[in-house]
Amino acid sequence: MNETEKTVLFVCTENAGRSQLAEAIFNSMAPPGWQAASAGTRPAASVYPGTIEVLKESGIDAGEKIPRLLTSQLVDAAQIVITMGCGDEGCPLLPVESEDWGLPDLKGKPLEDYRDLREMIFRKVEALVRRLRPSGG
Repeated sequence: MNETEKTVLFVCTENAGRSQLAEAIFNSMAPPGWQAASAGTRPAASVYPGTIEVLKESGIDAGEKIPRLLTSQLVDAAQIVITMGCGDEGCPLLPVESEDWGLPDLKGKPLEDYRDLREMIFRKVEALVRRLRPSGG
């Protein structure tokens, strides 16, 4: 993470679907001075293929993203933490501004579900970016 920018941290269980989508979408439209990162409470071995596919369909390169473990260092470096919908996992207690977007898990779902979720995340990220954008920008 770039130390000079403020960070939004997106968190889900495996950091292979929802949080990866949100990170990539946010970074594609981040307001000046902001960046996104993501992590999971129990990271998967790899990002879901559907995640990479629907980002590619939107013209966003997911690169070589690898799911990573949520650590206290990541939380401490973030100004905002957004959980994706913790379900039975139980969301971690966070010492920073946080909110839960309540999004469904995509594991094992068809590609069309990924597309629907991508559009939901786009709308939520657009609203977040509007909140964070400096006045007049």
